[in-house]
Amino acid sequence: MRAPWMIEPRTSLSPFLSLVPPLAAVLTTIVGGVVLLTFLGISPGAALFQLFLAPFSSAFNIGEVLLKATPLLLIAQGLAIGFRAKVWNIGAEGQLIVGAIGGSLLPIFYNDSQNPLMIGGMMLIGMLCGMGWAAIAAALRTRFNANEILVTLMLNSLALQLLYYLVGGPLRDPHGFNFPQSALFPDVAMLSLLSSAGRVNTGLLVALAVSVAAWLFVERSLIGYKLQVGGVAPEAARYAGFKESRAIWLSLLIGGAAAGLAGVFEVAGPLGQLQRVVSPGYGFAAIIVAFLGGLNAIGILFAAFFMAVIYVGGNIAQASADVPYAVISILQGMLLIGYIVARVFVDYRVVFPWSLAKVS
Repeated sequence: MRAPWMIEPRTSLSPFLSLVPPLAAVLTTIVGGVVLLTFLGISPGAALFQLFLAPFSSAFNIGEVLLKATPLLLIAQGLAIGFRAKVWNIGAEGQLIVGAIGGSLLPIFYNDSQNPLMIGGMMLIGMLCGMGWAAIAAALRTRFNANEILVTLMLNSLALQLLYYLVGGPLRDPHGFNFPQSALFPDVAMLSLLSSAGRVNTGLLVALAVSVAAWLFVERSLIGYKLQVGGVAPEAARYAGFKESRAIWLSLLIGGAAAGLAGVFEVAGPLGQLQRVVSPGYGFAAIIVAFLGGLNAIGILFAAFFMAVIYVGGNIAQASADVPYAVISILQGMLLIGYIVARVFVDYRVVFPWSLAKVS
């Protein structure tokens, strides 16, 4: 039996409809988080407070939100540029790890240095390492047509194993009682704090500057425009002379540089050394942030802040009420699913035969 309706894509979206998917995703996550914590034995009021209000209850907690928003914002801005061009970089987590490893080499091998330029050198090396790791996927895609989703995803595991090997062997602190971690970084290799009340550092200012640069690149530069056209209309981009291979290389290198820089900010910020655990999954969470922000530099700014609230609220709930750490991952999944479902209803509409007959 034939369905009495059809589904067709919308030709245009109003500003209101464009806001529906992120707002629906946020609302779904808030409601789902309260239900989940209530199921775990926390009253709805306490669940709502711990998850979404406690992160704003003190200057220290606000600083933690800003601290966690920094890598999310950096990575998501880099990934969004590639996603607009339909280049799917799922390897930001590995690029972050490799960037952290590369950026740690200077303070590890020159541990007694007092050179104020060290932190700048760490940032440069970290970005280059992240770009180099992403370049592996770019080369395999352009040379052998290997799927960049699978390649970047597998490179995450390789980067993690490389980190385990280095902190357990060549880069391990000889005076660290055999703990798998490097020596503590000198002061010149650490980011300056923005407030004495928390751990938020100057990495946040860099992330905000990168966000402005990303907006200018996408909205005001010819290359950014070509990348967007290549994602929406590949044939038109080829006709205009913009090669697909160039878009792949550019997208992956930008994403790798942003993730590598975020890795440096982690080891030169809250960690202060290279450890087995450099990231709690920022590279994967940033993918959600990029889509929740509508692949728009300004939207990503708010999405990164909201995701950081989930991280901090989940940590508070874990410490105060024995809530499993997996709650954070569940909430991230709710955020992504809520956005995808809402996006489907926004991008497509149901059309009934009798409405078409009236139009004709």
